[in-house]
Amino acid sequence: MPKLNLSQRGNTTLFNQVSDTNELEQLLEPHYERPSLRLTPSPYVSQKNLAKRWDKLSELANQQALLDQQSLEDAELYNKNIEHFIGTVKLPVGVAGPLRVNGLHANNDYLIPLATTEAALVASYNRGAQLITAAGGASAMLLNEGVTRTPVFAFHRLADAGQFVSWVVTQYDHFKQIAESTTSHGKLHDININIDGNQVYLVFEFHTGDASGQNMVTIATNEVFRYVLEHSPIEPKEAFLDGNLSGDKKPNAHTMRHVRGKKVAADVHLSRQLIEKYLHTTPEKMVKFGQMTTTGSALSGGIGVNAHYANALAALYIACGQDAACVAESAIGMTRMEINEQGGLYACVTLPNLMLGTVGGGTGLPSQKACLDIMGLYGTGNAKALAEVAASLCLAGELSIVGAFCADHFSRAHQKLAR
Repeated sequence: MPKLNLSQRGNTTLFNQVSDTNELEQLLEPHYERPSLRLTPSPYVSQKNLAKRWDKLSELANQQALLDQQSLEDAELYNKNIEHFIGTVKLPVGVAGPLRVNGLHANNDYLIPLATTEAALVASYNRGAQLITAAGGASAMLLNEGVTRTPVFAFHRLADAGQFVSWVVTQYDHFKQIAESTTSHGKLHDININIDGNQVYLVFEFHTGDASGQNMVTIATNEVFRYVLEHSPIEPKEAFLDGNLSGDKKPNAHTMRHVRGKKVAADVHLSRQLIEKYLHTTPEKMVKFGQMTTTGSALSGGIGVNAHYANALAALYIACGQDAACVAESAIGMTRMEINEQGGLYACVTLPNLMLGTVGGGTGLPSQKACLDIMGLYGTGNAKALAEVAASLCLAGELSIVGAFCADHFSRAHQKLAR
């Protein structure tokens, strides 16, 4: 058998860079000297702290690029949103639409702000929005909602876990009272129990009103968690506030048939003429593309089937003050396309994991509030409508990108707009 050189194995960049083992050890050794760059110990925003931070950072970066006059004037507004503040990053914001949404909660023609540095993205969503609007709009429906936190308890043996669960099921009303004492908006909706040998996971599910709700449910569940530790007739060996069953900021298969955040579906019927006019392809080709890429998604082990929900949600979340990390979980779901009875295209999306809100978090910051104001969706009473708009936006993006692939315009659009 021929000898295989390390440099031929593919993932051998390290061995090409460092050939001497002593040099490798020296490079990877821990270093314990005091860091030369040390910023303020206080995490809060103040003029004094800002001056101290930039006294160290000014040799590394252009202060004006991050801390312009407007950012300086607004600095105090960020105290509840960030620590160790040094300025703001400016992202270009485009607007797509109008997108007509005929929903249970969203009923309007929406201009949708999208913050991104990816060329062709806003143009693609704008095209999909115009197509949907020309077809009379997307129908959208909020199906379910609920935000979870999942404490876990470990016991010596299965029998102890069983006794613990027997006690827990008698405590729902009391747990609900404790949890809701911490919030004026959150409501404990349900508690599910999952037993894995000697470990018990409690799935606390809340309705969070118009807030996205991660912090709300964490604080509420923590109060119940403390009560359980103090009053449980069976003392756990170990216990943690979250056992990673919630799917927080991680894609997970469980959500596909249930809900985390807001579950929304949206659909539209498109005539053959509209598809040819806006997408320059045919319903048959788009359906075939959907069939083949569904197989590809299964082969890759994907959760759900969609082309690029993440593009829409990341741009919308950043523009509107949402927690952008939640795109990791929000961007799962199902896209389907089929030929309708008229020979046109039926297209639908279902997103079970939209984590978003219209109050709290970053929604009240100046730029983010302005973006929500463009849609008329800032503040109390608008979160369900925002979810329906987000799902309809994803539908617009799915139609546009599938059309681009089918018409062989995908690469051409990026070459034209990104260069």
